[in-house]
Amino acid sequence: MKKYLLACLCCLILTPASAGIPIQFWMMDNGAKVYLMEVPNLPMVDFQLEFDAGSRRDGKNTSGLAQATAMMMSKGIQAQGNLPALDENQLGEAWADLGAVAGANASLDRMSLSLRSLTRPELLDAAIELAARQLAFPAFPSEVWQTERQRWIASIKEAETKPGALAARAFSQAVFGSHPYGVENTAESLEAIDTDMMADFHATHFVPCRAKISIVGSIGREQANELVEQLLHALPSSDSCELLPLVDEVKPLTEAKRVDIAFESAQAHVFIGQPGIARQHPDYLPLIVGNYVLGGGGFVSRLTEQVREKRGLSYSVYSYFSPGQHAGAFTVGLQTRPDQAQQATEVATQVVNEFVKNGPTEKELEAAKNFLIGGFALRLDSNRKLMDNLSNIAWFDLPLDYLDHWTELVDKITVSDIQQAFARNLQPERMVTVVLGPAP
Repeated sequence: MKKYLLACLCCLILTPASAGIPIQFWMMDNGAKVYLMEVPNLPMVDFQLEFDAGSRRDGKNTSGLAQATAMMMSKGIQAQGNLPALDENQLGEAWADLGAVAGANASLDRMSLSLRSLTRPELLDAAIELAARQLAFPAFPSEVWQTERQRWIASIKEAETKPGALAARAFSQAVFGSHPYGVENTAESLEAIDTDMMADFHATHFVPCRAKISIVGSIGREQANELVEQLLHALPSSDSCELLPLVDEVKPLTEAKRVDIAFESAQAHVFIGQPGIARQHPDYLPLIVGNYVLGGGGFVSRLTEQVREKRGLSYSVYSYFSPGQHAGAFTVGLQTRPDQAQQATEVATQVVNEFVKNGPTEKELEAAKNFLIGGFALRLDSNRKLMDNLSNIAWFDLPLDYLDHWTELVDKITVSDIQQAFARNLQPERMVTVVLGPAP
């Protein structure tokens, strides 16, 4: 087994990835949507099942429910028929014996359950059977949750002593307000969660007709279809797949807001930004390419040039968009000496204002395109990266040939496209500015 795993690892390292790998799509009889990338040279397969069960679905006063549910899905499974119950240790040993890995996590929008297995039939079949049990019959042991909850609360309290975490939390709350994107987990919200809530959350959201399954590996469509049927067969079927309640969109800011937080730290932490765009927004690519010039390109970005290189106000300064199902934040971040915080904030704000007004130069755009297009292959050089791209195509309903045309679309972007996209979506006069550090 060790030799076989080593051979697979060597294949993973040596096998080149290509954007030309076709994506196959079909819908199961139960309504589940399946996306398949066949990678025949590597004797392994990755599955990722996703449900609309991220933290935006937590509910009032139970922030952390989705993350708690995801975490507890690996803490044991119930007995079914002749199959015995497995506690956390037994479940971990079962996965180790198969040379497979399974896990779950919840982001703002979705809950993802992943499985990686070798494609040897006896191993893959057993891995699918175990994953199906873990998916449909998690035990949610109460005594384990008591321990995990206290550990989680301790980590929250520890984060409250760290200036970066406090500044980021204040920024998120100021940008998103009462929207679920801006709600933070607290000791109080975790204390309100019990394992019965997790079981109800699981039963409500884990329905086959709401599943999106991404598969990357050395299996064909017929086998993939059979394996997905095995994975989902124990979940409760639904004759009518009712839509979940809509989540309100993120509200735009109506005015500028400044938040100063006194905190005895060696560095002042600065965040500037506003609600940005959702992933499906038509300006997504112009904004991403333009942001490479503004603050996403490291040492070659405008912000680095003006804040670090010319004035020595910060070692690192950056900007990024974080689009999701709803408008994620546009963020500018930096750390600086407390006595330089005001100047650094003013310079960063000025750079953003000027970029929104005029966009990049032709030379800057050409350099950004060369970097992004030249490095595109590195986004697809492993099964994990292929899976990340495929699952995003599935989740956001992007075209199946999206990867094939990505470099072409980037190459067509003009200075005018970027300038107009930034002008449409960013309002520098209505941004949030958070400065955390020693009081002047």
